[in-house]
Amino acid sequence: MNTSTSTGVTVRVPAKVNVQLAVGAARPDGFHDLANVFLAVSLFDEVTATPADSLTVSCTGPDADQVPLDRTNLAAKAAEILAARHGISPSVHLHIAKNIPVAGGMAGGSADGAAALLACDALWGLDTPRAELLDICAELGSDVPFSLVGGAALGTGRGELLTPVEAGAFHWVFAVADGGLSTPAVFREFDRLAETEGREIPEPQASPELLAALASGDPDALAGVLANDLQPAALSLRPSLAATLDAGVEAGALAALVSGSGPTTAFLVRDPESALKVAAALEASGTCRTTRVASAPAPGAVVLA
Repeated sequence: MNTSTSTGVTVRVPAKVNVQLAVGAARPDGFHDLANVFLAVSLFDEVTATPADSLTVSCTGPDADQVPLDRTNLAAKAAEILAARHGISPSVHLHIAKNIPVAGGMAGGSADGAAALLACDALWGLDTPRAELLDICAELGSDVPFSLVGGAALGTGRGELLTPVEAGAFHWVFAVADGGLSTPAVFREFDRLAETEGREIPEPQASPELLAALASGDPDALAGVLANDLQPAALSLRPSLAATLDAGVEAGALAALVSGSGPTTAFLVRDPESALKVAAALEASGTCRTTRVASAPAPGAVVLA
């Protein structure tokens, strides 16, 4: 029997950018070992869990029509797994207020999974230990544990094994592209390009220079060491992203890279004023659909009072 409160529980959860994404060769299970330096940014989704007769999902916000509302949604999966572990029915309505770009390489779906997990745990009064919540997050997907934790962290394994790292304050602009990119498709293209070029793929390692720059809070230092091994694959599948990257740099961004598997592109800038200038130039360039300005690091999933 669910011991839920009569009112809803809302959880706010951040998007992420990968300031380093080092990708190893494909493993026998189809995943890739990663050295993934996550940084949570101040673009947030909110997931509200309320008691219901059965598990249902709704969504509002930009590109909400692209969000699945069935059991394939990671928020729904989170509720199902949590309920199963506690021997209760997943009788809950999950409403996603979407603000993170959809299918944009910023872990929006993963964020919703982490938020739903925390919201249902609070709604049902379960007090699940943090370690078990992180275990469920890893079962849901490689990026989900970081969505719960936030801040800055190094993700190893397939990205789910997290070690917190230090991070100063940074400012970002994100350019949202038309349409999404499938993360599995980008990884397949990464494998294809390596095979075509006859490249040996080294073991992924976090860059000491990048970790030091991240801790320093110096945007010039960080700009020189940003790296994403998936960027060539994303550009191969979506060549138009190169024009977006160029437009941001021409507008004054210190550095530009594809965010995760894309197609959102990320621009590191010096300060909030520079962010507004770069965002305006990107929108005027016609190379993206819209832009978003954010700061980092941001906190992980949190229950709102």
